[in-house]
Amino acid sequence: MECVTGPISRIISSRGLTGVYDELADGDKEVFARAYAAAYPVGLELTAEIYDEVKSGNEIRSVILAGQRMPRFPMGKIDEAEMWVTGQKVRAERADRDDVTLNPFTAGVFCGIMMAQVDLLLEQGHPYSEIANESVIEAVDSLNPYMHARGVAHMVDNCSTTARLGARKWAPRFDYLLTQVAYPAVDGDRVEPAPFDAFEKHVIHDVLRVCSEMRPSVDIFVE
Repeated sequence: MECVTGPISRIISSRGLTGVYDELADGDKEVFARAYAAAYPVGLELTAEIYDEVKSGNEIRSVILAGQRMPRFPMGKIDEAEMWVTGQKVRAERADRDDVTLNPFTAGVFCGIMMAQVDLLLEQGHPYSEIANESVIEAVDSLNPYMHARGVAHMVDNCSTTARLGARKWAPRFDYLLTQVAYPAVDGDRVEPAPFDAFEKHVIHDVLRVCSEMRPSVDIFVE
């Protein structure tokens, strides 16, 4: 998590997705490519499912129904499990934001899922500006810096009702697809390279390059 909200997000913010790949040594680039190729298909599958839920109206209906149940079944916080307590300890002991190592496997998974969302929105006819903002910029320049400072649980528990419900609904689906499908594919050497083969020449890199030219000269930072 420190790698995602720290070096991965900072590099993407200033140099785009290819900046993360370029930052890695040759051996680590191979790890990135395999992780990317394994994560991309499951990211595309779940992003398509989420998109259909929103487009069909199912997502907003589920939010309305949940709101009607909340007087009886209020949402609890999600910061009680061991991983959230560990996160608090890590942030409290963090000495320097640049101390976190750029992990190639983590970077490959994160970028693979991010690019899956990019491609899904391209398929659905969304404009480049919207895709760059919704799929990349909002994550690395808004949500992730906040999580880096306060933690995932704090951000989720202080979001809108829709976002809080969505996190609870979709996070377990992402967890299942990654841990039960993507990671075993890597371990079993069953990864198809095609998703990564399309990565370096993807049109979104030129879009993000233009966006970076308009980026403020300072990083977003949350105390």
